Amino acid sequence: MQLFSTQSTIFLCNIISAAVAKRHIVYWNSTNTRLLAGDLSVQVNLNDYLDIYCPHYPNKGTVSNGQPETLALYLVGKASFQGCVETRQAIKRWECNTPYAPFGPVRFSEKIQRFTPFSLGFEFLPGQHYYYSSLPTDEGPPLPCMKLRVTVCCEPSEYTHLFICSSFHASPFFHTETLLSLPLSSLLSRPCSMMFRLLSSSLLFPLFSSRLFELLAALTFYFSQ
Repeated sequence: MQLFSTQSTIFLCNIISAAVAKRHIVYWNSTNTRLLAGDLSVQVNLNDYLDIYCPHYPNKGTVSNGQPETLALYLVGKASFQGCVETRQAIKRWECNTPYAPFGPVRFSEKIQRFTPFSLGFEFLPGQHYYYSSLPTDEGPPLPCMKLRVTVCCEPSEYTHLFICSSFHASPFFHTETLLSLPLSSLLSRPCSMMFRLLSSSLLFPLFSSRLFELLAALTFYFSQ
């Protein structure tokens, strides 16, 4: 009977988490009218990505007013978000200062994650709102207030650790049958047993190629040794 170690289960869950993560794209410049109106709101899940594309111009001849837009983006509190003002509590996330980048607009990616190993990363909580706004840099022209609200799903009572498999604690080894038959209320079944059931169901199976399953099976077998 094949045994799955905790490490292999976590590894498998992390692969699936990466496969289902969504990328939410926002083009951050003054032609995006929803940023100007302040009504642009994006709902994300943990492990999703928020991709911000900076203002970009193919060459200097395409700039209408003579100066390309350059700006800095901040994570701000709700009060600061209302007026697009920088406060001591504001966290500068990125600076868009390369408007003529040769390979297209510069992209900054924010991973929506509960924990981050990086000092410059930011940690997000489910059920909370986060606010981004921008201010023009000294080198660029005056710009209107542009802002975005990001809502992380879901409220704590609704939140499930389905795709956060590294946070659970379990015995070192589990039989496959035991893993799949654990009650849904158990600590292990929340992150992983449910996932195995979903992936093996007839509804979701067509969404994954047989080669992906072969790869996952091989990796799981390797890490369980």
